[in-house]
Amino acid sequence: MTANCLCGSVSVTIDAKPDFIFDCNCSLCRKTGSAWGYFKPEAVTTDGETVGYARSDKTLAAVDVHSCKSCGATTHWVRTHAFKDTHKVYDMVGVNMRLFDPDLLDGVPVQFPDGKNWSGEGAFGFRRDGFTIGHDARW
Repeated sequence: MTANCLCGSVSVTIDAKPDFIFDCNCSLCRKTGSAWGYFKPEAVTTDGETVGYARSDKTLAAVDVHSCKSCGATTHWVRTHAFKDTHKVYDMVGVNMRLFDPDLLDGVPVQFPDGKNWSGEGAFGFRRDGFTIGHDARW
């Protein structure tokens, strides 16, 4: 599946639907207007010029968020090398699933994590019940 930013300068291709989508309310997700599907790096291909941004309000930024250089639409994020080295976590890419037509996401569960109130330690809660995208449940 391939989606484009608003102006069409950047495309993001994924090899399959995500297992789920997180529609989080933390400041990063809210302010970038993103809802994330998570993938192994080899499952995502991007084409076009993006600019990256790593948060400066955290001691160790976990991700570089990429946006189209022309229209500013958030396209994806990649984990920072420093975060991977410090936390010894596997690599992943977050793709902004809002770029994709919802009709292509039929059957994908959407969850609503409460990132705004998450301390950064342990599991986080959810701010409301999730649902599965379909003809009876539009996203």
